[in-house]
Amino acid sequence: MNKFYTYAFLREDRTPYYIGKGTGRRIYSTNRTIKPPKDKSRTIFLKQNLTEEESFRHEIYMIAVLGRKDLGTGILINRTNGGEGSSGCVPSEQSRKKISEALKNPSEETRKRMGVSSKKGKANMTPEQRSEAVKKGHASKTSEQRSVAAIKRQASRTIEQRSEAAKKGHASKTPEQRSAAAKKGHANMTSEKTMKGKKWWNDGCGNHKRMIKCPGNGWRLGRK
Repeated sequence: MNKFYTYAFLREDRTPYYIGKGTGRRIYSTNRTIKPPKDKSRTIFLKQNLTEEESFRHEIYMIAVLGRKDLGTGILINRTNGGEGSSGCVPSEQSRKKISEALKNPSEETRKRMGVSSKKGKANMTPEQRSEAVKKGHASKTSEQRSVAAIKRQASRTIEQRSEAAKKGHASKTPEQRSAAAKKGHANMTSEKTMKGKKWWNDGCGNHKRMIKCPGNGWRLGRK
């Protein structure tokens, strides 16, 4: 009987994060490691009325096309390449050949429907085109998003990397710039040392001084 189907769980941006196959109400089951999204509109059927063999083939195909995050090949959180299940069905050698052949030239329509851009198109880009695409992606981000991304990049650096970057920045300065920076730092330190321990004193007539000890008779603590 053609009672099997394949399905996908989608993120809020409508890109898939999990591909599966099943029968009955398997698609909506919460008794599983990978939970379906709370918004049921993001749980979709990919193909229905399939034989078990067909559902296995399509599951394998979709996982291969979209790729797995744990392998660094794509966007899915599937932990296997699909094709296994409680029934233990293993695709035939003929099925594997058909899937392999299909993967050499995956349908662009399938990619677009699932919200995934073609890697083949990116591979055919010149370095200038890829650079331009990266710039466009960066420009589309808000200032807050760019700021958060910069903070994450900085935080991901090791101590050695940050130290090396600081040395490079210092080395790129002219002798005059380094001297001015050193003087500024020294002036700030001197100012802090000079003011350390001093308190405000006033004479009750609107005059005030900042000194360590009382300036004289009639003076009391406080600026006013």
